[in-house]
Amino acid sequence: MTTHDDATLPTRQMEPIKLDNLLINFTTEFQRIWDTNGTRAKTVAFWRPTPAPDALPGYFPLGDIAIHRDGNINGEVIAVVVREGNSPGDDTKGNALSRPTDFELYWKDSGSGAVTRASIWRPIPPAGYVALGLVCANDYNKPSLNAVRCVRADLVIAANVSDLIWNDKGSGAKMSFSAWSIEPPTAEPGDLYFTPGTFTGNQSYSKPVTPVTAYALRMQIPLQVTSPPQAPALSGHAKPPVDEAANVTQIARLPWFAVMDYVQPSEQLLKSPYYDLKRTDHYVLVGYERNTTDKTRPIKWTIDPVQSPRQMQSFNRQTSVDFERAWPNTAPSDVRTTKFSACLPKNFTHTESGSNGWSESPPLVIIAMAAKHKSVAVYLLESHYELTREDGTQVTGKIGYTDDSSVHLTQYPPEKEECPPLTTSTDTVENTSDANVIAQASPDLPTATDTVP
Repeated sequence: MTTHDDATLPTRQMEPIKLDNLLINFTTEFQRIWDTNGTRAKTVAFWRPTPAPDALPGYFPLGDIAIHRDGNINGEVIAVVVREGNSPGDDTKGNALSRPTDFELYWKDSGSGAVTRASIWRPIPPAGYVALGLVCANDYNKPSLNAVRCVRADLVIAANVSDLIWNDKGSGAKMSFSAWSIEPPTAEPGDLYFTPGTFTGNQSYSKPVTPVTAYALRMQIPLQVTSPPQAPALSGHAKPPVDEAANVTQIARLPWFAVMDYVQPSEQLLKSPYYDLKRTDHYVLVGYERNTTDKTRPIKWTIDPVQSPRQMQSFNRQTSVDFERAWPNTAPSDVRTTKFSACLPKNFTHTESGSNGWSESPPLVIIAMAAKHKSVAVYLLESHYELTREDGTQVTGKIGYTDDSSVHLTQYPPEKEECPPLTTSTDTVENTSDANVIAQASPDLPTATDTVP
């Protein structure tokens, strides 16, 4: 007998994730299909995501979920549901979703002594579509073709079999079966892969090698890009201000399940279904020098990059977001049935060209050639990142980044030709070959050392 446990739904639903013509949302409402009550097997319960029609009309599950504990999960566990969206214009791809054409029996509990009958089935997808999970029934009949949906193959990526959820050892059933969780592969830069919370299985107790239902949904992390700040230019011999105007230049939008926050997942889904990771850029004056002599002379400044490994570790620990590699580092609990792998775009995090990196922050040495009777100013482009909830509040403190690829030199009066050569180094002053050569060649060279605030 199927039982249904009621739960209070959130008062509003999140804006769906849109992948081409596929709409993805989340539900906290489930229908219990079967559990191991009456058997000698370990405890497990199989549930079907059943979003209320008035809350998420037209949404379907991609498979059932298996929870290795008893008790009501409604309002606590969260799973993916999907529906067909409007075509973005390319009708050649077809619908994002399709009903399965049939079901293949994977297991039934005959001989187990369970209070109710049960069977587990694999949806057979039509050509060009894949099934993302198995389906449970509380009898020996095939599930309805409307029980789940299959997804168009170009919207998914092959996933991996992860941990054992349950097997029927000790149940007394004539057939053998084991249920396994699914985890996505490591995301490429700019991508986010996530599973709907479904499970795959094997008709034995061993881990399946090539399961036909192990897939993850794939999406690109939405990135809003605006114009970078204009590079400053000297307009006279007066020393310029230390800070130029700051611009929010890029915003990466992360769904709730990719961010750790200090609330229950269901509350997080309700209050902040999306988070904005904002990058703010501005130019900071490294140093200014006016050369009143009749000779070109080199000027040297030493500054400390603003990135701090300790701050980065703290940011990662409090949010799970990583700037240098894909995350998460640990798997979510069964409350967060959606497992994911996300990796920020390299041009967003400066990891495509920066030589310093986020983990190492040696002092940066900048050497500029000041032409005779010229004023020279050297700037460094500084980036700061903050993670905000939907209501605009910060999740944790900001972190900053600078490197030697974003140095800007300006002089007054300006020359028609290019500015004098500029040299940078990330070694310490004592170990910088350029600095030593200059010092040896010009022992009376005046040195100006400014620190970025």
